[in-house]
Parts: sequence; C-alpha cells; structure tokens
Amino acid sequence: MKLKLDLKLNQDSYYEASVIRPPTQPALAGSVRCDVCVLGGGLAGLSTALELVQRGYSVVLLESQRVAFGASGRNGGLLIGGFGTDGEEAIEAQLPPEDARRAWDISLQGLQLVQQRMREHQIDCDYIPGYLTLATSARRARQLAQRTEYLAQHYGHPPQWIAKSEIGNWVASTRYHGGTFDPLSGHLHPLKYALGLAQAARDAGVQIYEHSAVTQLQAGSKPRLRTTQGEVDCRYAVLTGNAYLGAYAGLAPHIASRILPVATYMIATEPMERERADALFHQRAAATDSNFDLNYFRLSADHRLLFGGADTARPVLAKQAAVRLQKRMLDVFPQLSNLGIAHAWGGFCDTSFNRAPDFGRLGDNIYYLQGFSGHGLGTTGIAGRLVAELIAGQAERFDLFTRIRHYALPGGTALRPPVLALGMAYYRLLDWI
Repeated sequence: MKLKLDLKLNQDSYYEASVIRPPTQPALAGSVRCDVCVLGGGLAGLSTALELVQRGYSVVLLESQRVAFGASGRNGGLLIGGFGTDGEEAIEAQLPPEDARRAWDISLQGLQLVQQRMREHQIDCDYIPGYLTLATSARRARQLAQRTEYLAQHYGHPPQWIAKSEIGNWVASTRYHGGTFDPLSGHLHPLKYALGLAQAARDAGVQIYEHSAVTQLQAGSKPRLRTTQGEVDCRYAVLTGNAYLGAYAGLAPHIASRILPVATYMIATEPMERERADALFHQRAAATDSNFDLNYFRLSADHRLLFGGADTARPVLAKQAAVRLQKRMLDVFPQLSNLGIAHAWGGFCDTSFNRAPDFGRLGDNIYYLQGFSGHGLGTTGIAGRLVAELIAGQAERFDLFTRIRHYALPGGTALRPPVLALGMAYYRLLDWI
C-alpha cells in the first residue's frame, strides 16, 4: 500500500506561517554525476549532505517536495537526548553495557552538534534550553523517579527531580504528580533550523533539487537514482526518506516495512501577553507527559502555546485533530479556555517497532538512516555525521548502531495501519490502568 503524502495536513502549520521560505530550488533535469547522492531533504539528509561536502565530497540532494516538508519542518521542536524509554531498553538488551553507554553519549553529542551549527551558521531558530518530563499519576511518578535514578547510575545523566509539591514552580498545572528537568535538552523552531541548515548546505556546495521524487534506485558499483526528468550517477547513496520512503514503491521495501508512519498533530494558540505566557512556564522549558499516548507542549517565541499529540494510525483532517487537542490542552491548562486556536496541522513521523534508531547498509555503497522515533532533532544531526564518517572510512560509530536488530511487519506495508491502530489502542489502555 502506498503512503499518501500529507499535503493537506501540513497546510496550516504555524511554522510555515512564521517563516519566509527561500525561492524553490529547481527540479532535477538531465544527468548529473557526484560522489554521493542523498535522498530526502529533511534534517537527516541535510546533515548528511553538509557533513560530506565539508569533507570534500561532491553531493547532490533530491527532495520529492520541498526541503523540510516532512516531520523535520513541523515537529514538536523538542531537542531531546537519549532514544526514548523503549529505544534505550532495546539497545541495552542487544548491546553490552559499555556500548549502550556509547550510544547514549552519541545522542548527547547530537544535542551539542545542533547548538554548534546554530552558532557556526548563524541560524536563528528561537532555541530555549530546558526540558520537563511530567508524570500523569502517582504510579507514573514512581516509574519516572526510578528511571531518573537509573539514568544517573548507568549513564551519568541525572535530570533534576521535581516533587509534586514543586510542580507549580515549573508549570502552571495541577494535573501532574512529579517530574524531571533536563538542562541539556531544550526546544526550538524546527523549520527555521532546517531552512538554516539547508542554506548552510547550499553555501558549502551541496546541489539541492526540490520536487524531484526518486522513482528508481539502481544498485551496483555506481548507484543510479532516477526521477521523472533526470538521473544521478554516484559512488554512494544515502536514503533518508524515513516515514515517506514507503510512498515510493520498490525503492527499498525491506527497510520501508520496518517503519511505522505515525500521524501526529499540533495546534498553536493565539499569541498571549508575555506575562501570561511566562506564568504558564516559569522557565519556558518544553514539556511532555509520561504517557505512551503523550502530550507535548511549549511556548513559541511570540508567546503562543504549541501543543501536540493525538497520534493516529491513519491521517485525519487537522481540524478534526485540533478539537481533540484543544480538549487535552484545557485538561492541562484550564485557564486558557478563552484563548483561541490559530493554527492546526499534522503529518507523518517515522517510528521503528522498538523505537531505537535504524541505521544500516544496503550493499557496499548504499546506506540508510531512519527510525528516529520522536528524537529526530538531535539524532538526525549526529546520524548524518556518522554516515559521513563511514563513507570517509571510519565505520566504528556507524556500525555501533547497525548491531541493533530491527524487524519488519509480516505481510508488508498493507498491514501497518490496522496493526498500528491495535497497538496504539493497547498502550492507551495501559495509560489508564
């Protein structure tokens, strides 16, 4: 089953409304040769292209829509270390403790890399440090406290514990039973960052072609990627299509079937007075709750509340999702009942079955990066660096992640929506138990 591109879902994005995009890059026409061809103009593809051109390779990047059209340009804006609880457990179950720690440290290097690139390329993307995880019940608070202690003991990364009585010092909500504060993580405007990264890549010499969907991938000693109007011959190819790779049948069915494309949604309120916004988040940290079917929320630079969640197995109209999200928002912040919703949007993100990153090889000269599972802002950047190191002859850090096993859904992509819906229903039930 082909994955339909979510053009309509993304049309009322607050992020798109708050930027001026540069002129569209031309579509590929004719034959082009290069050292490396990157498929996908999201953060993983842009990071890969930038890292490679800085190492002296000639690089062509092909994007089927526009740069940062997918999750890279419309996500929650959370720059978070680690891989999520499920991802960390999968890594720990498969790798020795010292390698699991190396993988964790690499994820933290991803946070540092984003901030380094903001400084180096002068990308103004409204970055604010600080990230809260908030427990929705006493049971969840106990689990979160245990995980906090575990991170301190095994990873040397102790987030600050916040008791229930202290939650009001961080966020103006009575819903939560405890939480943690991570000063190393933070939040930013993802589209501003992605467009800044694209400009840095173009300035460094990357050839970016938009509206250039790849229709055929021919493997061999010199891979060839074809579009409707042109083709690229290269020495290496890197696939970073993520949730959208399955939209193009036959390109890489083996790895496309290992990704669950989850539709997720966001709303943005009308802007508030600064004092009112500051009263919601006393330190303006971003936040998520501890449920599987989680809410995530933060303040924008122009004092709006950005609130996301309401994941679905199949896409729905963003306006329909907005009704559900507004109800969730008011459960957390009932004091915002007189504040209107100005934007509602959504789209697919890529999630692996075990929520750990899925990096690997298809032969000797085709590589892929996918499965960022909600931690893409930081992990995509460092993933691009790892695959650039691999192409340059340093495979150790990339191969650390290739040792993590991933599984495809039996029956291929056709079964993904019903199986995903069933799994999401099961975990939502656990949220209530």
